[in-house]
Order: sequence, then structure tokens, then C-alpha cells
Amino acid sequence: MTSFEADYAGACVRPSPNHGERADGRRPDMILLHYTGMPTPDGALDWLCRAESQVSSHYFVHENGEVIQLVPEGRRAWHAGKSSWHRESDINSLSIGIEIANAGHPGGLPDYPKEQIAAVIELCRDCVKRWSIAPERVLGHSDVAPVRKVDPGEKFPWAALHRAGVGHWVEPAKITGGRFFQRGDAGQPVEALQSMLSLYGYGTDITGEFSEGTAGDVEAFQRHFRPERVDGIADFSTIDTLHRLLSALPRYS
Repeated sequence: MTSFEADYAGACVRPSPNHGERADGRRPDMILLHYTGMPTPDGALDWLCRAESQVSSHYFVHENGEVIQLVPEGRRAWHAGKSSWHRESDINSLSIGIEIANAGHPGGLPDYPKEQIAAVIELCRDCVKRWSIAPERVLGHSDVAPVRKVDPGEKFPWAALHRAGVGHWVEPAKITGGRFFQRGDAGQPVEALQSMLSLYGYGTDITGEFSEGTAGDVEAFQRHFRPERVDGIADFSTIDTLHRLLSALPRYS
């Protein structure tokens, strides 16, 4: 692909060939955040720009805060893979993908530098404004692809983004004792938990049985919204945080 004009004024352009048309003329109404999960930023950027990789994102954010645009926002970048949110499965056609240079879990999950997060915030704020993206539609890769993906990881500072006006967040409930649900449990309370996860957007099957899939969805939720403990067990802290997030959504408030 030849060069193009950046959609975000703060970005340099390095075109990737890996993109296509958004299905059914869809406009992006979601931002999806990833970490690169590779040893070096330059290696990750190079991979996103190689035709043989069959993967790309709209933006790449270096550790020093430099922002590079790889695919025009009007095009469908290839970053989400097999994923779903609110029962829609073509997340690539719905989203703007942002890859954040970080070695991720394979590299010991290093902290995100302040300069990098500041750049991610400004980029997201710009995209949110131009595309009228709702706060609850700013998500992590792990939200739309639980179990299969764990990025941007439990160290990603979602609370800092929310303070800057990006994303949906409530202060997580404190971890205490009390009743909890885990793999193998069944019954109406499990069904209620599954219903809440599904209402928020996760692809949770409502069966009343706490399956491996339900545990994976709980883990994904914790990784984003209750990162202090990510164990797939639906304790009071997890359930209360989920309930308050749902209550804060415009369609339920």
C-alpha cells in the first residue's frame, strides 16, 4: 500500500499491506487495545507491516510515546482475530486497533511507561471524539477473546485512562471473604452471573453451569476491571464490581 495521510495529527505513517474493507460499510464504534507481546518494539512493528504476517493494527505506540499509523481508520485492520462482543463476531469491522509496544506476559509483563500511556490516552481521546465512541466500547483484546488472548494485561492502567476521560470504569470492590462461584458450580446464581457478563458484552453462554468458558470470561473481566486478583473465581468483589459497572451504563441507569 502506498502512503496515506494520517487520521490522527500526532501520528507518523508507515503503511501496512494487511487490511481490507469494513463489512457492510460499518463505521468504527469501538477501540481495541493490545500489547505487542514480542521481545522488541522494532520487531513487532516490522511484523505488523509484513504481508506474510497477515496481521496489522491501525496504530502502534512506542514506549517513548511515538505514535505510528499503519492502516487508515476507514479500513479494516487485522488485529482482533476470532472474537466477539455483544454477539457480534467481526470485531475488526467495528474497531480501531491500537498495538502498544510491550513484551507482555511472555516478557514478564513489564510496566507501561508514563510517556507511552499519555500517548495512548491522547490517541484514544482523539478517536473517541471523531467517531463518537462510547466509553464502554474502549476494550482490551482479552475482553473480546477471553482465554485465547490476555492483552493488554492486568498491569494496563485502565483507571488512569478513565480519569482522563477514556473508557468505562468503577473502583473495584475490595477483595474479602464470603460466598463465591467457581468451576463445577451450578444453579440460578451462576446463571445470574452469566447473564450479567453477557449483558455487559462478553460472549458468555447462559447455562447455569460454571464451565471452563465461564471461568475464562470471569478471568477476562477481572483482568480489565478487578486486576488485583485474576483467578477466574467469581467472588463478591468480582460480582459487585460487575453489577456496579452495569448499573453505570446509560442503557441501565
